[in-house]
Amino acid sequence: MFAAPLDPTRRAFRLDRYPSLGPALAHAVHAHRSNPFLVLTDRGRVVVERTFREAAQEAGRLGAWLTARGVSPGDRLAIAMSNGPRWLEGALAGLGLGCVLVPLDARAEGAELARLLAHCGARALLTDGPVWRRLRDAPLTLEVVLVDGPLGDPSPGLGWDDALAGTRPAPWTPVVGERDAPAAIVYSSGTTGGRPKGCVLTHRSYLSQLEALATLYPLAEDDVYLSVLPTNHALDFMCGFLVPVLCGARVVHLRTLRPEWLVRACQDHGVTHLSAVPALLQALEGRLRERLDAHEGLAATGLRGVRALNAWLTRDRPRAAVSRALLAPVHRALGGRLSRIFAGGAFVPRDTARALYDLGLPVAIGYGLTEACAVVTVNDLRPFRDDTVGLPLPGTEVRIDGRGPDGVGEVVVRGPQVFQGYLDDPDLTRETIVDGWLRTGDLGVLDAAGHLRLVGRKKHMVVTAGGKNVYPEEVESRFDGLPAAEEHAVVAAHAVWPARPGDDERLLLVVRPRGSADGLVDGLVGEAARRARALPEHLRPAGLLVEPEPFPRTTSLKLRRDLLARGLGARARRDDVRALR
Repeated sequence: MFAAPLDPTRRAFRLDRYPSLGPALAHAVHAHRSNPFLVLTDRGRVVVERTFREAAQEAGRLGAWLTARGVSPGDRLAIAMSNGPRWLEGALAGLGLGCVLVPLDARAEGAELARLLAHCGARALLTDGPVWRRLRDAPLTLEVVLVDGPLGDPSPGLGWDDALAGTRPAPWTPVVGERDAPAAIVYSSGTTGGRPKGCVLTHRSYLSQLEALATLYPLAEDDVYLSVLPTNHALDFMCGFLVPVLCGARVVHLRTLRPEWLVRACQDHGVTHLSAVPALLQALEGRLRERLDAHEGLAATGLRGVRALNAWLTRDRPRAAVSRALLAPVHRALGGRLSRIFAGGAFVPRDTARALYDLGLPVAIGYGLTEACAVVTVNDLRPFRDDTVGLPLPGTEVRIDGRGPDGVGEVVVRGPQVFQGYLDDPDLTRETIVDGWLRTGDLGVLDAAGHLRLVGRKKHMVVTAGGKNVYPEEVESRFDGLPAAEEHAVVAAHAVWPARPGDDERLLLVVRPRGSADGLVDGLVGEAARRARALPEHLRPAGLLVEPEPFPRTTSLKLRRDLLARGLGARARRDDVRALR
């Protein structure tokens, strides 16, 4: 299964001999059968522990139960439940039967879930009590439902424990599928409330992606991955399920994502890897910064010197042993083993990524989208760069179409991980895949080293009266770390209120402050104005608008800029804008 090592720290995974995901995972599960695999914790208490063998037995039992109810190869098996061992065991069971998995967001409203279940034509659903209580009054055409946890009353669903208690254990022996057959239908984060965008991803897509990521960033058998993102998220499905299975590593799930329990899990279980969206990275950096800022006098001066020394010693690549020796208190606070954080899903603040790296916590910044399985580019940390989203994965081509004078254009992608198309939507598929290239709608530039730097979304670009292209995401980065700001965003004024004759396309900085005191807000406006004055004129926000409510975001915490602008237009007046002078 493994080819000769690429270098002393990497091994090359060869998955081209497997026709589908099921047999590839079965090979790995058998090879690692005695290894600990799944752990579920609840506020520091271990609730469930499974070895690979035990997880395979549970998947076999579930597969036998589904088969007895007529679920067969090619049927669509939806999973809408919170992270945990049963999510992954359900996925193993589905892949073993040759089903097409449909991972759904467990936090979505019942009506939205029912709409997607109908759209994908799911025959069976694996879910949990909280989701089922939102779903049970919705019109459903499902033939098979299995619910983990309290069902509520009345309910036609079947309880997981009761149903499987009478099912004879069966071996988990996956059927052999075809590489170009659908493995999953994954709904992109922009689906909510609009046109359903079910991305059809094949076994070829997943196997190629899995091979590339496991080779670039292999997990050792004693590594521990902390599953923080929802498993229906493409990044966690890949990094928190497929890669750990292939490598024989352990996966830890939490029943709460409060920061103190996340840190406790790192300490208790010796977490080595996790994936995070920018909001989580910022929370982690803030927690560490609080610890560091508690030092005073000579201790604080010494700590700054040690951080600078660590940054210098790791300037070409991470050196875990060096960082842990120099910054032992920081690493002990996180269990002493955290060696890699994978980041993506939105723009990663450069200051946050750099601060964590300088503390010996390497952040591998990447870029991807559901239509490309999960990952298109990723930084290899040799050296660490906070200004790009890295190099294309092996076998992946990236080019920039329609480049302007600044080299910026639309990012288009070609590679084996690109999806087949949108479910039952040939028109949208033809718009998105042109001559074999996936049009991402993202704007970026390739530098001389082949690294991709993103600047924004094509649909968000603003053209000034002087003909300058402005990308709100790029302007936002200039206001990262704004004191007293809980969150901030940049929107075009014409997206908030209808443009008036003679209006230029102005930018607005929208800020949710940490409090409402006039002095606090005045100070925030003053600092924002100082930063704005340092920007070129075409990048300078014309004013600041205070928004007291949390910004609308997708389940992966991406900003819904359109909903934010729409909400501001309904609640705010032009007179509420504070000038940034």
